[in-house]
Amino acid sequence: MNFWRNRSDILGFDDRLFRLIGIPLLGFLVPLLFFGAGLQDGLVAYLPKWLEATIFTIAFWEGSRFILIQMRRRFPREAQVRWRIAVQTMLITVYAIGVNFGLGYLLSEVIVICQYPEVRNTTIMMVSTMTITYLIMGIYEAAYFYRKWINALVDKERFEREAAQSQLEGLRSQVNPHFLFNSLNTLVYMIKGDPDGAVSFVQRMSKVYRYILEIRDRELISLQEELDFLDNYLFLLKQRFEDNLQVSIELPANATDYQILPLSLQMLFENAIKHNVISTRQPLHIRVWVENQKLIVKNNLQPKSQAEPSTRVGLDNIRHRYAFLTREEVEVLTTQQSFIVAIPLLSVKAPALKIEA
Repeated sequence: MNFWRNRSDILGFDDRLFRLIGIPLLGFLVPLLFFGAGLQDGLVAYLPKWLEATIFTIAFWEGSRFILIQMRRRFPREAQVRWRIAVQTMLITVYAIGVNFGLGYLLSEVIVICQYPEVRNTTIMMVSTMTITYLIMGIYEAAYFYRKWINALVDKERFEREAAQSQLEGLRSQVNPHFLFNSLNTLVYMIKGDPDGAVSFVQRMSKVYRYILEIRDRELISLQEELDFLDNYLFLLKQRFEDNLQVSIELPANATDYQILPLSLQMLFENAIKHNVISTRQPLHIRVWVENQKLIVKNNLQPKSQAEPSTRVGLDNIRHRYAFLTREEVEVLTTQQSFIVAIPLLSVKAPALKIEA
């Protein structure tokens, strides 16, 4: 076995520097902590005790590490963790006791390196041996489980991101079958009564779907681009609802310096239209403005008597996608009169992106 061989794939981290520093450091501290040795006679007089303690530490450390690696290979599954730890603890304990007596005898009786009676106290030797051994094993186990925890978080975030992207693709592919169906019906009537208006309608409709195709691989989009798309989208809606749909967009001049998620405004408008009555007697008012670096979308609440049950897919998708980009949350507030959603505006120059572990 290569003495300094790296097993970061099994251990969970590259422990070469850890061993290079940890072994001589423990060797230096053990005589001071457990055997009452001191430095009053100088470092040169302390060197033999440091050497002996370092030899023991190497044996304990490398042997325990070898057992730990073999146990992780033998019991790799999550369901085997308790059994693995129990077996490796037993094996490491037996190994440490054997090294304690065997190496102690070898150094003091055969090679005659150890000539320090104060370190031959059996009880103290066992205490120091078990302390060093369990400390080493505990550090490796903590590092191992920390790495697995980090990997689990990364995998969870990746799966959630993929799910959100998949969900977004589904939303894009159906933006929206009902919207397309209603738009085509509107177009049929316009062709008969307003051919020139029908041409403009088709042009705006093509821009809407071109935008949906162009943003397929974009995670963020400028607010200006989203507003340009929304202008075309609202043009189509206004042909259907006329003055029954009233939209007010009040944005400061610098608002277009920010970015938002693609289709987020469209989803909020579609959500408002889907779940509320829109008629001459009950027009739907949608207002958009900026407050505290958030884009606020508010509509008056007038639920349909036979409204489709809300799946909240659009809102949940916006929440999940924003969670990957910023700590700022998407806020949703429902009152008796209004439904309000606040989505974060992200800086173009310095988006508050998360760093993956």
